[in-house]
Amino acid sequence: MGVIVVAGEALVDLIVQPDGRLTPVLGGGPYNTARAIGRLGVPVEWLGGLSGDAFGRELEAGLVADGVSLHLVQRTCRPTTLALAEVDHEGAASYTFYVDGTSAPLLVAARSERWPSRHISAVHAGTLGLVLEPMTTTVEAMLGALPDDAIVMIDPNCRPSITSDPEGYRRRVARVLARADIVKVSTDDLAYLRPDDDVATAAAWIATSGPRVVLLTDGAGPLSVLVGGAKSLVVVPQVTVVDTVGAGDTFGGAVLAYLVHAGVSRADLAQSDIVLAAARFGVRAAALTCQRAGADPPTLVELGGWPAA
Repeated sequence: MGVIVVAGEALVDLIVQPDGRLTPVLGGGPYNTARAIGRLGVPVEWLGGLSGDAFGRELEAGLVADGVSLHLVQRTCRPTTLALAEVDHEGAASYTFYVDGTSAPLLVAARSERWPSRHISAVHAGTLGLVLEPMTTTVEAMLGALPDDAIVMIDPNCRPSITSDPEGYRRRVARVLARADIVKVSTDDLAYLRPDDDVATAAAWIATSGPRVVLLTDGAGPLSVLVGGAKSLVVVPQVTVVDTVGAGDTFGGAVLAYLVHAGVSRADLAQSDIVLAAARFGVRAAALTCQRAGADPPTLVELGGWPAA
């Protein structure tokens, strides 16, 4: 089994509690994704910037505790990036980011050449990794230089509040999609990426841009799985939601972990049964995350092991 590389940001979410208190929670979409993969026991390395401050040390400890390799970490004396997360009555979070002069954007190509010692089976990228410079230029170049057999999963996880150049961002996403094999995207993401299209038209645009698989999430609604021009639905279980922080990251990480653990190749992604099995596993993992506060992905034991083939 090769390694999964997850590229992007690590930060601290300051969760606004109902009484106004701020609770710091380790986060960042790619950071959560890497931990979700690590907790499932699949080899994973995280590529991103980490501060040497107290928050940065906590972020590093979280990666280590979940078995995520730090081989590709780029260290900096800049303070840790922060995000103020406000959770609504349905458990959905909105974010305000504090990034200027902080650690997350600091991912530069000159220091990202220490590729994993093991074969790269897959790469996951997205969220602020496609927004903040110089990180986004580094990530895009990395994706373009990957070996042909590496699976690429993109999760735009759009953040309009921090995207200063929406049109430039949309062009970048379009370029990245040309190398992507799997795209995990929400209905909110589609509304931002293709503001003039309805959901079906926007999803079709994603599917014809290069990816073999599109995983379209719609909150508590069914997951739409688009493979080879056909659409299937995966029912999302009804659970008591504490919050949705990290749920989408857990889903994407679990899907990719399942595929790599099963030895799925890029060509195999044309098989809808394999993709649907991975999607169902990801939905189960995300449902458990929604029942816990903050980004707290489940372990493989909590999920009852890998599903039977």
